[in-house]
Amino acid sequence: MAARVCAIAEPVIEQLGYRLVRIKVSATEGATIQIMAERPDGTMTVEDCETISRALSPVFDVNEPMDGAYRLEISSPGIDRPLVRKSDFENFAGHLVKIEMEIPVSGRKRFRGLLAGVDGEAARLHLDDAAEGQDTEIMLPIPDMGEAKLVLTDELVTQALRAEKAAKRELREAKKEQRRRKSETRSGKKAGLAATR
Repeated sequence: MAARVCAIAEPVIEQLGYRLVRIKVSATEGATIQIMAERPDGTMTVEDCETISRALSPVFDVNEPMDGAYRLEISSPGIDRPLVRKSDFENFAGHLVKIEMEIPVSGRKRFRGLLAGVDGEAARLHLDDAAEGQDTEIMLPIPDMGEAKLVLTDELVTQALRAEKAAKRELREAKKEQRRRKSETRSGKKAGLAATR
């Protein structure tokens, strides 16, 4: 079901200039389609969520991603975001992560440690709970992961606040430029009218 929703939603989301992070389809308390998306810089505002929702609703009305009624939820990945793609593991190297494997590695499924990047199709992790005498570094195959997410730390919050501030500044600048263009257009029209009189 998630793959069907993805096939319909991802092209629309990308055309709007966003990146699809994850799709989750749930049948609890009525059917829900939860879509996580973000801007290329990793930020996401309420306005961005509304933009995606307005664009997807008519597309879903025509393509019916699932039988029966459902609720559509658009959200940002949040600060302690899930890591889904290989690029997520590359971009968030240096941060603390929790990973749960579908297929056990070294006899265990749950891992926590500092993400040290990617090697091929595996994430390199410096374990924070390695027993004495054990290797502190482990390679975890990304395709075999059930769930991976960032752990909320002060450093991560600081980075997210900086990115949010930069995104707001960019939005203010874009609105300012839009107002300037409108003003120039109005001035040009007035000058044109005056010249024709």
